[in-house]
Amino acid sequence: MTLNIEIIKSSIGAIIHDVDLNTVDENTTQQIQQALLDHHVIFFRNQQLAPQAQAELARGFGSLHIHPIFPTVENVPEIIVLDSWKQDLRDNELWHTDVTFSKNPPLGCVLQAIKIPPVGGDTLWSSGVAAFAGLDQSLQQKLKGLTATHDIRQSFPIERFAHNDVERKKLEETFKRNPPVVHPVVRTHPVTGQPILFVSEGFTMRINELDEVESAELLQYLFAHATHEQFHLRWQWQEGDVAIWDNRCTQHKALFDYGDAHRIMHRATINGDAPFYQAAS
Repeated sequence: MTLNIEIIKSSIGAIIHDVDLNTVDENTTQQIQQALLDHHVIFFRNQQLAPQAQAELARGFGSLHIHPIFPTVENVPEIIVLDSWKQDLRDNELWHTDVTFSKNPPLGCVLQAIKIPPVGGDTLWSSGVAAFAGLDQSLQQKLKGLTATHDIRQSFPIERFAHNDVERKKLEETFKRNPPVVHPVVRTHPVTGQPILFVSEGFTMRINELDEVESAELLQYLFAHATHEQFHLRWQWQEGDVAIWDNRCTQHKALFDYGDAHRIMHRATINGDAPFYQAAS
């Protein structure tokens, strides 16, 4: 069977129709993996995946990550629960690539919509491949030789995530286990070989080879450029939707525009490898 793929934008995104993710065979799985490489984020409507089934789907892409902060489904620690009535999710309303505060950021994620507010709660994804290609060549060459520091504290400040002594102690221990790390500003996709602009306001603190002022100015420019409308899409969720994205070449932002309405998402995160830059041969 050949997948029924509807392209959303040439730069990013596709919807895959007529697939039940509970019953995919090896051939369909391979086509889904290729579609992810081609389109960076892919969507499936009307899926009903139990937590264990969602974990198994994600495990088809690689081993799974256990997040150091967010709560998980009981007995399925690979599935993060993002519940707007139990957590402060405002920090997700900023552009970020998941877990770049680690030496080996995730390969990707499988996100399922469990409960959706009547209005709002959309998610935006942007392509780092398209963003890099959209820079002028002189800036491309400059960025290829630079590195940047990424820090978990950028998105998980103590004043927001530690409301008592127990939470503060847990968060400080998490900080100790996740010290700042250095990644290339431009990384090479390990499968496609494409160059990717790899900075985001969520975790990127500074460009190491530049002074503080120049670093701040360049990062602000790159943050705005990377998320320009021509490089991103906006997904309006329906309950049962599943999104799979390639975390190596995208960043995303979940809108917190639904007030006290209830929004629940389940996310499985796939382990990745250390970002690197390799010049094209």
